[in-house]
Amino acid sequence: MSLPYAEVIGDPIAQSKSPAIHGFWLQHLDIKATYTATHVRTGALAEFLGARRGDARWRGCNVTMPHKQAVIPLLDRLDPLAAAVGAVNTVVPEAGELVGYNTDVPGFLEPLRTELGRTHYFRMARVFGTGGAARAIIKGLAEAQLVIVLAGRNPEKARALLDELDPAGEHHAVDIAHFADATDFTFDDREGCLDLVVNASSLGMTGQPPLAFDMSHAPPGSIFYDIVTSPLETPFLQAARAAGFRTIDGLSMLIGQADHAFRRFFGAQPPRDADADLRKVLGA
Repeated sequence: MSLPYAEVIGDPIAQSKSPAIHGFWLQHLDIKATYTATHVRTGALAEFLGARRGDARWRGCNVTMPHKQAVIPLLDRLDPLAAAVGAVNTVVPEAGELVGYNTDVPGFLEPLRTELGRTHYFRMARVFGTGGAARAIIKGLAEAQLVIVLAGRNPEKARALLDELDPAGEHHAVDIAHFADATDFTFDDREGCLDLVVNASSLGMTGQPPLAFDMSHAPPGSIFYDIVTSPLETPFLQAARAAGFRTIDGLSMLIGQADHAFRRFFGAQPPRDADADLRKVLGA
């Protein structure tokens, strides 16, 4: 008998680390199922989902670029969080319906839970990028009561994104070039404050130019977070660590979002006490 299976879809897809993550957990828990990567071009998305609807072995799929928004009209129902974000990264068959979820939000927030559980006088995040990944990050940070400074190549697009995702928030949109040059701004007392500097763009990814950020724009005690996973140690994180800041790499969000998807696909809790071994498998 063929095994139950889940998969990740995208265009391209060969670079995805999701099969290694889910495969590690399936093996660790001795679950008889598989998880693979499937190349699905934009024009073939409807055909792909149509075929999967009738497959009793199919447990669902993760969705990566460029399908996170394109998949929405093809689904029967959206989880409220996915609807609020306007992006889906997990599709699960439930009672004959295809339901869209967004696990990027809890995945991104996971390594910040300790800090977010504390009381602060003020919380601010400087976020770079206005693409699909940024949508989930902006929504998650806004719900965690952070003031967001969103930096993009097109400040008008950044402003529109903030107004869409958190219209009541007192956020700011700026040109990404603003952070490239040094500033002589003197930060006030940051004791009791939470400051994040987040790269939610593809800048710094293999084959892409680095994110131009001068460390003088980072308040004392800032936490630097880069969602790029190739390379894992980006120039952005290298510079932050060299300057004495705490850093969070892209695998943290990737593993965190996979955790929530895995539970929906296979009905089991991933063995998170084995994260160190998983990172070794992933080459971190």
